[in-house]
Amino acid sequence: MLNFFTPRSGSVKDDVLSGLTVSLALVPEAIAFAFVAGVSPLIGLYSAFFIGLFSAVLGGRPGMISGATGAMAVVVVALVAQHGVEYLFPTVIVCGLLQIAVGLGRFGKLIRMVPHPVMLGFVNGLAIVIGLAQLGSFKTLSSAGELVYLTGQPLFLMLVLVAATMAIIWLLPKVTRAIPASLAAILVVTLVSVAINQSMENPAGGNVLATVGDMLRTNTRATEIAQSSIGEPVQTASTATDVLFSKDRSAVTDSGEDSSDAGSISGGLPHLFFLQYEMVPLNWETFVTIFPFAIVLCGVGLIESLMTLTLIDEITGTRGQGNRECIGQGVANLVCGLFGGMGGCAMIGQSLINVNSGGRGRLSGITAAVCLLLFVLFLAQLIEQIPMAALVGVMFMVVIGTFEWASLSMFKRMPRSDMCVMVLVAGYTVLMHDLASAVILGVIVSALVFAWQHATHIGADCKFNEYGSKIYQLHGPLFFASATSFKDMFDVSGDPDDVVIDFYYSRVYDQSGLESINWLAEKYEVNGKRLHLTHLSKECRGLLNKAGDLVEINVSEDPQYHVATDRLA
Repeated sequence: MLNFFTPRSGSVKDDVLSGLTVSLALVPEAIAFAFVAGVSPLIGLYSAFFIGLFSAVLGGRPGMISGATGAMAVVVVALVAQHGVEYLFPTVIVCGLLQIAVGLGRFGKLIRMVPHPVMLGFVNGLAIVIGLAQLGSFKTLSSAGELVYLTGQPLFLMLVLVAATMAIIWLLPKVTRAIPASLAAILVVTLVSVAINQSMENPAGGNVLATVGDMLRTNTRATEIAQSSIGEPVQTASTATDVLFSKDRSAVTDSGEDSSDAGSISGGLPHLFFLQYEMVPLNWETFVTIFPFAIVLCGVGLIESLMTLTLIDEITGTRGQGNRECIGQGVANLVCGLFGGMGGCAMIGQSLINVNSGGRGRLSGITAAVCLLLFVLFLAQLIEQIPMAALVGVMFMVVIGTFEWASLSMFKRMPRSDMCVMVLVAGYTVLMHDLASAVILGVIVSALVFAWQHATHIGADCKFNEYGSKIYQLHGPLFFASATSFKDMFDVSGDPDDVVIDFYYSRVYDQSGLESINWLAEKYEVNGKRLHLTHLSKECRGLLNKAGDLVEINVSEDPQYHVATDRLA
């Protein structure tokens, strides 16, 4: 994976050019995710601008790109469908406040608990998801109003340009690094595509090679057809959901429609949402409605952002600040919600494009966000001419660079449990398209495997001292998974009157361990015998003191033993 991303030092030129490259790739992603969320494409574009700008300025990972993402869109689609778009904006604001609280509470360090097999499964599953997502660009709208795959000449030409894009990205760095290979590939293929579309006619109508504008119009029309087929009101880019961003609000009619083109990404400057929308009631009922969605948005956004941060850290050989990134993402979502956005988080695909193109500083993310705003304000018609083939080729190269190919040869050398965790996380990511849940699932399974394995590592060596006391020299951790094995090691009825458990080589980790000791002490007491504990660690003594009367055991320091705290680590 990492061989694709050649190490390099950052510079202003690299950051600016890389940011421009990323901004071109952000356009179709933001549009597509807006359709997923059930809101206007312009809401997706402006969300990408706000999230990208503020996370770049305030976040803890320079060079990481954030924007409107599919994971967040999947969460908000149910809210928009059930309660309306007006409830979306306060939900995003609450999400931002929760993320800021997580950062201030310094919980970002919890990302360190993600095991390496989970990380491998995450990046491999992510690469497959990114690759499969590009297949949608090979579809077009049939005469029957259905999305079908391209065939014949349009398919052939698109495959040729995708291959040409990938070839430029691969070969250009061998010649020069004066310009990011991805940007050069997009520009060259765009010129070729414009020439082809102007010189050739598509028998089915439209351009021979699909462009960003074609994708927007196709998705808009497909959404209209899908909504009309189930009897829902048709919501297009010219309905009330994007009146907030329309250039000429005086053109809005009494029916709620404006004169803007539903097949264009052109728009004006954003405004605070409460100046354009009727405010939802600020009461307990509204809070109960939006808070569950806000919690899910907060968790999904932070998990994806922190996982992306970890991946970029590994690629660049540097270390970001997890807690600061939480705060940066929170402020970005807070501002995004205030201006009527759908929220977002770090975007792994675009972050990898940025790193591969030489973007290392905050300027790259700032440039990407500002360029995206300029596209919407002034350059919409030019951006709509970019062929999807160029963007698909760029993303295919990201897939090649993201997938951990070395993991395929590690199957025979990895522990079977780690291999299963890696496959599980990758499979769940591909099947469910839920990166955050995949990571949580992987961590849980890894923790359970760890507990199961260490439950069998507890044992004891038995011996007698000159006073006739039986000493159990304990080895291994004592916790919930090993508590039963610990109890089975003792022969209460056959032991002498005085028994010592030596914890010199052991540790007690939780309440289950303490309770098993208490249970054992009661058994010995019932049989008229005494149980002593020696060499308890400082942490274990803390647990005992905290337990108080809940655990009644005889802790002694036999002078024949060394004090546990004096033992060298």
